[in-house]
Amino acid sequence: MTSAALPDDRLARSIARFADHLSGERRGSAHTLAAYVGDLEQLGRFARQRLRGELEPRDIDKLLLRAWLGELSRTRSPGSIARKLASVRAFFRWLAREGDVAENPAELVATPKVRRKLPKFLSVDAAAQVMDAPRSAPRGTDAERARDRLMLELLYGSGLRVSELAGLALDSVFLERSELRVLGKGRKERIVPLGSAARAAALAYLALRPELCHPRTGAQDAHALLLTRRGTRLGVRRVQTLVQRYGASAAGRPDLHPHALRHTCATHMLEGGADLRAIQEMLGHSSLSTTQRYTHVSLEQLLGVYDRAHPLAKKAKRG
Repeated sequence: MTSAALPDDRLARSIARFADHLSGERRGSAHTLAAYVGDLEQLGRFARQRLRGELEPRDIDKLLLRAWLGELSRTRSPGSIARKLASVRAFFRWLAREGDVAENPAELVATPKVRRKLPKFLSVDAAAQVMDAPRSAPRGTDAERARDRLMLELLYGSGLRVSELAGLALDSVFLERSELRVLGKGRKERIVPLGSAARAAALAYLALRPELCHPRTGAQDAHALLLTRRGTRLGVRRVQTLVQRYGASAAGRPDLHPHALRHTCATHMLEGGADLRAIQEMLGHSSLSTTQRYTHVSLEQLLGVYDRAHPLAKKAKRG
């Protein structure tokens, strides 16, 4: 249900203005915008059923929010509820800055406790096998195999998000400086190092890239770095399919996702002694707390090794 289909009351108009703010001033992605607006419109529908009539933002109070979240808890996970509450908080925070409300009722409601899952990642050996998998791939041309090798190296070696990878342009690659210019979340640019393996993969691919073109017309996207066999930009869905294929064939991981390679990059960097701030900057995390999740991954791995190998741990288990 879109905002245009909602009653034309002050609450609906405020949600529409907030959507304009997100897409304009905040430059939010289409996915983020849809999530925020969907959450707020869902709240609006609930409030209209309870209060019977046209609404304005100040009609939404702490008690109504608690009733809404209570209803959601019957079918939604704590993580989903926490995200919806975050949308409402952001909406009322903006309304308060605009002078439309005096307080933020969502700040008076406790966030459900969410148990964060630790990111999945590959071992060093498994990552190496996945990186090497395109060389012996039974499908595709030499140009496609070279493209896939570069794709994997950029996801793992440079820790790119899948959307960042798909959006790379030819002029984003600076081989002489071993760098990439990446457009991340919020349209923020950052410079990412291009490791020796990724640089070698880029050189091999760029030499064969002209072969990836439309079979009849020879047409080719002149700007995109990674191309399909028909010369169009390689999309996110196709990248996900290819990563799953190489994960299954090389590491027995048909569930492998591009984001798992990003997690693997961060984890291996941390285990290699990289500074958390450096990892944060490379991955484009806005908050260091996001990067700090990888310390828990390494700690879990360390405890696993301890339990398997340390004589005291074995003695404690026997006891």
